[in-house]
Amino acid sequence: MSLFNDPSAIANYLDGTIKRVPGLLALHRMSELLLAEVVPEDGRVLVLGAGGGMELKAFAEARPGWRLVGVDPSAPMLTLAAETLGALAPRVELIEGHIDAAPETAFDGAACLLTLHFLTPEERLRTLREVWRRLKPGAPLVVAHHSFDTTAEGKALWFNRLLAFASPSSTPDSNRNAAIAAMSERLPVLAPDREVDLLRQAGFEGIELFYAAFTFRGWVAYRA
Repeated sequence: MSLFNDPSAIANYLDGTIKRVPGLLALHRMSELLLAEVVPEDGRVLVLGAGGGMELKAFAEARPGWRLVGVDPSAPMLTLAAETLGALAPRVELIEGHIDAAPETAFDGAACLLTLHFLTPEERLRTLREVWRRLKPGAPLVVAHHSFDTTAEGKALWFNRLLAFASPSSTPDSNRNAAIAAMSERLPVLAPDREVDLLRQAGFEGIELFYAAFTFRGWVAYRA
């Protein structure tokens, strides 16, 4: 994920992500509400792929008593997260690394937004199992990322729709085609049924779809 160490990409990350992900701020609000159904007022919440800090800030503002741990492999993105948090930063522990760097304590809930689509199915399953291992029984996990029809035709159709949403209508077709090819190569996207199956394999139950916006899907699941 060298993209997340590129200074220009990081500088444009916050605004760019809001433009590219339909309903992103609402996704953060829904994720917080789903977690709060189970997580107590003084609960401990793990946020995996926390670089940028937008969901950390949304959670911290809405739930003053939550103790948040944000994990991300990119040091520059964690720096951005601290900047995004501002005065809220002291309430959040930021850790550089992947899931193995997360504390092996029993968390009351976890979130992983716009992250798992970068991982192969094997890496994704291992990550989900490691998150499961760090959760209390019954604790919720909220995930959201790219997930849609993964046939060649499906990828072309859905990525084209997403780019039409995120880009000006004047964007040349050649640029759009190049972007579709790059996303198809970089993102090991899985169809929704495969996503649900991986959550089940990792030990989660009560899996429910709560968010669907063009190429993105979001689920809430619970540690069995």
